Amino acid sequence: MLNRNLALVADTKKITPSQLTKVAAALQKQATRDFGPLWDIQANVSGFARLQDVPTDYWPVIVRDDIKTPGAAGVHEDKNRQPFALVQFSDAWSLTASHETLEMLADPFGNRLVAGKSPKRAQGRVNFLVEVCDPCEDQQFAYTVNGVTVSDFYTPHFFDPVAESSGRYSYTGAVKGPRTILQGGYLSWGVPETNEWFQMTWFDTAKPVFRSLGVLSGTGSLRAAIDRLTPTPLETTKLPAKSPLMAAARNAFDEVGDACVSRAKFLRKQIEEIKKAK
Repeated sequence: MLNRNLALVADTKKITPSQLTKVAAALQKQATRDFGPLWDIQANVSGFARLQDVPTDYWPVIVRDDIKTPGAAGVHEDKNRQPFALVQFSDAWSLTASHETLEMLADPFGNRLVAGKSPKRAQGRVNFLVEVCDPCEDQQFAYTVNGVTVSDFYTPHFFDPVAESSGRYSYTGAVKGPRTILQGGYLSWGVPETNEWFQMTWFDTAKPVFRSLGVLSGTGSLRAAIDRLTPTPLETTKLPAKSPLMAAARNAFDEVGDACVSRAKFLRKQIEEIKKAK
């Protein structure tokens, strides 16, 4: 199996080298420990402070101050048809970077489809676009790796024909059944008979709603076309600082930081002992 190499690039002065390497390490662990075994994918995620340092066979995830699309990000293709992702810098940039990293790993070129029963009545069997984080992308469903906030994602069982009591439909377990979405998320699919595309969204409504995107036109991937038509992709709930989820994230970050500081002191002491022994 070929390894998929991704580069997390801080194309902004708002991210320090220390922050970059911490987030890259968290994304690497998420990709290899959490995502890879479920999706049968091997990946390497490395952090780079400059875009010009990225090896040419790495797919870059680029964090910038302004990507000219407020509240959005996405995977694109360069003129050589190689994927890259843009991430808008914000307080939740690690969550967005995780989202884009996982979706690039699952579907680098934005055209992967999986057939299944439509959530909309009377549509029958449709083709779902594989976007592993969209149904559960909101910050309130995130989790932490090494104290860094990362995105939940659905598993291959998300497209199962029926729900099972033992089924795992997203990594955290927040998604409770096949082809369902959580508040702040969405799901996209095409109807083979008409080529019309639909979405189930849950952004600013009391419950999920359906909307038609029509027949997609233009060049580029299906994902790029759908992102252009989706009102608020990757715009997440602004959780209050005192919320349990935010408190848990801060506690995890502090615990990891304290442990790392202690280990660094231990290693420095051992290095000095080695130097003295010589």
